Order: sequence, then C-alpha cells, then structure tokens
Amino acid sequence: GALLALSKPPGLPVLGRPGELSLAALLPPLRRRLGLPAELHVVKAPARACSGLVLLSSCRRATEQLQRFFTDARQRGQYPTTYHAVTVGVPAEAEGEIRSGLRWQQQGDTTVVVPVPTPGRRSLARKEVKSTMTRYRVLGAAGGCALLQLQPKTAFPEQLPVHLTLLLCPALGDHQYSSRVGRVLGVPFLLSPEATTDRTQVLDEELLCRLGLSPQQLHHLPLHLHLQQLVLP
Repeated sequence: GALLALSKPPGLPVLGRPGELSLAALLPPLRRRLGLPAELHVVKAPARACSGLVLLSSCRRATEQLQRFFTDARQRGQYPTTYHAVTVGVPAEAEGEIRSGLRWQQQGDTTVVVPVPTPGRRSLARKEVKSTMTRYRVLGAAGGCALLQLQPKTAFPEQLPVHLTLLLCPALGDHQYSSRVGRVLGVPFLLSPEATTDRTQVLDEELLCRLGLSPQQLHHLPLHLHLQQLVLP
C-alpha cells in the first residue's frame, strides 16, 4: 500500500546540510524510479551514524498515524523499535535495563549528551533533563565483544550510544562517546564526560587483527548500531 521500507547505510543523514547527500534529497528520485503518484514522507529512520530500517509513506495521514502510534506505544510501556549493536565488552548481566537522566552539555566547540544519574524534579519539569530507559539483552558474545538487542522505551538523541557507555560496553565504531569508558588491567570503568574528549575509538591489537584493520584505518570504522525491527499496528 502506502508503505515502503529501505535499509539505510551508516553515515547517511535524514536531513542533510545544503548540498549534502541525505535521505530527504533521495526521496524525489526514488519516487520517480518507483513510479509512485504521491511524494514520500519519512515515518521512522535511524540517526545519521546508525544503519537500518527506514520506513517511508506516500500517504500523509498514514505517516501521522504511525508516528503517533510509536509515541503512544512507548508511553504505554511497549517497545516498538528494536536495535542490534555490536559492543566492545560484554555486559556483566545477560539482560537488564539502563536508566539515566540525559541532557545536552556544551563541551568546547561541540554539544554532547551527558548522563545525569539522579535528576532533580525541577530539572525534569523544566525539561533540562529527560529521564530515559533502554532494555537490553545479550544475544551472543565472542572475543571480548557482544551482540546486544536494544529496545529504547524513551526517545532522546544519542540515547543508545550513551547508555552503552553506562553499561561499560561502548558500541563498536563509536568515535564520540567510547572514550568515556577507560580500562585498567583490562577492567573497564566509567570516566566523567568532562574528563574525556571525542576521539577515534581505541581497540586492542587482537580485535584490530580480527577486524583486519590497521590503527590508521580505525577512524573509518562505522558505528555498529542497527535499527533491526519496527512493530506496526
């Protein structure tokens, strides 16, 4: 009917800067190639750095109904979106929930998302901080890495990469937040956001060898966070 699903590669933004390749810029030629009578709208899509499912609609009413469904489902305690992630490190527990307040913070020339472990009522009421939660389950583990199923109950930009650092298992290819997880004698620990800066993710030699990458190639490694499933009404 009105719905179309695609698989987006990592690095492609939904709305790009002027002159930049983006999903939105690709919709008119895609519509012409498929011979669709109406323009396409983005119902749901992963963030720029992530890969995975993109849900499009050629009916504005269907778009609005589905977007409302995703919001209402989370409020009812359901999990309509499921991600898969490859992590550097294996969680101590096979499944659980990651809960934290999140807020934006200026750090140098950039704005980053930082956790607020115990947000106050005032900051939540003023919407300076949002209370967030992600349910996770380990699907498999090998070579010091894990495949995780992630189901966010809330929607906040960069929620999943930040939550994975709180789990001490940053996503493979996370060159923004992985520096918040330090290691001493192989044991991971959490560093404060103020004590870290964005940098290319550091991986041990064994993992680099398994990936077939040199340290110079590491900054090309994409974020291994994939929107794997969407539940529709």
